[in-house]
This record gives sequence, structure tokens and C-alpha cells, in this order.
Amino acid sequence: MKKSTSASILLLTLISSITLNGVVSEGPKEVESWFETISRDKLPEKMTKLHFYFHDLSKGKNVTAVVVAQSNVTSFGVLASADDPMTVGPELMSKRVGYLKGLYMTASFEEVDLLMAMTFVFTDEIYNGSSLSVMGHNPHQHLYREVPVVGGSGRFRLARGVATLHNYFHNLTMGKFIVEVDIVVFHY
Repeated sequence: MKKSTSASILLLTLISSITLNGVVSEGPKEVESWFETISRDKLPEKMTKLHFYFHDLSKGKNVTAVVVAQSNVTSFGVLASADDPMTVGPELMSKRVGYLKGLYMTASFEEVDLLMAMTFVFTDEIYNGSSLSVMGHNPHQHLYREVPVVGGSGRFRLARGVATLHNYFHNLTMGKFIVEVDIVVFHY
């Protein structure tokens, strides 16, 4: 029994120490080495396009977003935390590709505008373990919005680009929001 447990732990340790690019990224030395490779070899910059949906559920039994702070002024200064599932299709039961994790806050007196500080964390196939971070203005009630991609990890190291958000389904009473996401990023 002990041999089996030790072998399993060793195997998990080996698997967790390898990134998708075949580079060990467990510590600062490996990441520094990766950066040195870029400056010497001038690795070509890649462009990646992604399309998926995230499901923000603030009511019901499977809540994925909760208000963590709120001001005394109606709809201004509401701070929420989210761990929203990301799926291939608009149906919650479609194939899961990751989670949108982070914070958003209402930041306008005129309309429901959000300030987003979120990370798209990928859990599927070649992007497993990689992430893209967005931060910026999200005028939530507009049909289409652009939010800047300000960084990434794993396959998306040094990412920069744009995430276009579209309200696929929006029902405040139900506390259910399905947002269609298209991302175009440059990365190494």
C-alpha cells in the first residue's frame, strides 16, 4: 500500500511540474530562463483566437457570483466576487473549458458600468493550466463591450489583446447572465 501511494505521489509531482510548453515553471529560475530564451532567440509572437461563454449565477442553488460589499448608494459601489464556469456553448451543461475568477464592481452613477479585474482560467486540453487576465471598463448593459487583456500565464505568457463580451442571455430577476466571449491575444 505504501509503495502504491509513494508511486502515485511521485507521478503527480512529475506531472504537475511540466507545463504545456514542456518548460518546468514551478519556480522563478525556470520562468527567468524562459525570459532569457525570448531575448536571445526572438521567439515569434503568436496570435490566438478563443470563443466561449461564461455563466454568472447570483441566485439559486448553484451560485457562482456573490456580493461581498455594497455602499449605501443604490447600485454604485457594489463589489462582487465570481467563480463562473466557462463553457463551449451557451448551455451550462455544455463542455466546460475553465472558470472566470475575480472581482467586479459597479463604478458609475449614470448606468450599471462595471470595473472588472478577472482571470479566465483554462482547464481543458492544450490550454489547461493557462490563464488570461482582463482589467477594465465593462459597460454591462451595452450589447457589445471590449475589455483589455492585460496579461497571461502558461501558454499565454506576456499576453495582450482584447476580449469582446456580448450578453447572450441576461435576466436580473433570475440572477442569471450568460456572456459570450471572443478573445484575440498576442503572446509568446
